[in-house]
Amino acid sequence: MNLFEIKKLPNIDSEFFETLLKHKNIEIKKIISNTLKTPQEFCQKEDEFVVLLKGCAKIKIDGEIKKLKAGDCLFIPANTPHILIKTKKKAIWLGVHIY
Repeated sequence: MNLFEIKKLPNIDSEFFETLLKHKNIEIKKIISNTLKTPQEFCQKEDEFVVLLKGCAKIKIDGEIKKLKAGDCLFIPANTPHILIKTKKKAIWLGVHIY
């Protein structure tokens, strides 16, 4: 498996999720974002630690807009609403969900 390989590019304004590992209270997902023009709101029941491996993105969390580039990471506590404002085509994320 290669984290940078894109087998399937999602439609514009959408993402593709692939579970890489699920063990006990951890789930690790590879996320591929296509060009996002319409902001999307999320609020997960679990904690999430994300790393943007490739591309760039803007996310709004706790009223603050964060501009992420490759290598940037972010911890999102459980039940924290956040809005993915924008991504560039073929952004690749690694998401670690902690239940």
